[in-house]
Amino acid sequence: MWGGFIAFVLLILALDLGVFNRKPHAPTIKQALGFAAGTALLAVLFAGFIYQAYTKHWAGLGTTIDAVSHHANDGRLASTKFLTGYVVELSLSMDNVFVIALIFEHIRVPLAHQHRVLFWGVFGALVMRGAMIAGGAALVARYQWVLLVMGAFLVLTAIRMLMQRDKEEAPGESWLVRFLNKNFRVTRDFHGGRFRIAREGKNWITPLLVALLLVESTDLIFAVDSIPAIFAITADAFLVFTSNVFAILCLRSLYFGLARMLAKFRYLKTSLALILGLVGVKMLAAEWADAFFGDAVNFWMLGTVAIVMAGGAGASILADRRAQR
Repeated sequence: MWGGFIAFVLLILALDLGVFNRKPHAPTIKQALGFAAGTALLAVLFAGFIYQAYTKHWAGLGTTIDAVSHHANDGRLASTKFLTGYVVELSLSMDNVFVIALIFEHIRVPLAHQHRVLFWGVFGALVMRGAMIAGGAALVARYQWVLLVMGAFLVLTAIRMLMQRDKEEAPGESWLVRFLNKNFRVTRDFHGGRFRIAREGKNWITPLLVALLLVESTDLIFAVDSIPAIFAITADAFLVFTSNVFAILCLRSLYFGLARMLAKFRYLKTSLALILGLVGVKMLAAEWADAFFGDAVNFWMLGTVAIVMAGGAGASILADRRAQR
């Protein structure tokens, strides 16, 4: 089952880079939003597959106890947890779009080559998150108190996000950029879509590779917040990994469609902080939440996350119109 899903994702990436975007170009907003809608539709269809797979226990799915809910996931619970995890991960990844835009703007990555950086960024993110999810699932299954630590971490992170000022570190000041400039030969100019070149018998890396490594490092930082969040929903490694993968696939397309428009959503950080706080509280009060809501706890979380994001977007639009007037 794992091999089939990974092969499916690799097929999507191969079609994306080898067929739809074989020639370097900047996707239009319409194309980007169309691909994002396509990945969202695939996620919904995959939720139907999850329902069937866990109902009929294909490849042993749904036969083990979920360390979060303390009972096995049937088809309905598994599909609900997958969709809830997908929405939560996608919401928490929105802030990553701003950082990626900041990186590309500072390094002046040509629009035609930004898609290539994001493509390989997604590939690297899958490997990193897969390793983090495998480790996290093993810890949660063995030590229940890890969930309490994750919940406290998320609540503290939410408080810090609400209290800190909107000040982003310039990519040029990153320790990674300083390390690369000190230890590697970095060209000043871009060389098409190449990450490294040979010049006078010596290897050089291009600014495109610097941008890629920065994107990978920021995804690792954001994963530290987002990965614990999904363990408030389920400890089933397959559900955690698949929901993360679909969120990452959609995020790359959302960059081209929403990177400029998202700057108008001034309350996005507040919304993300509230979601993190909500998830953290749910992890700390898991027994009470399960006793009060029962199996519907994930439906309530899914609806609450959607309401928080919609409320933040609506408040941002109203504030922007008021400022324009």
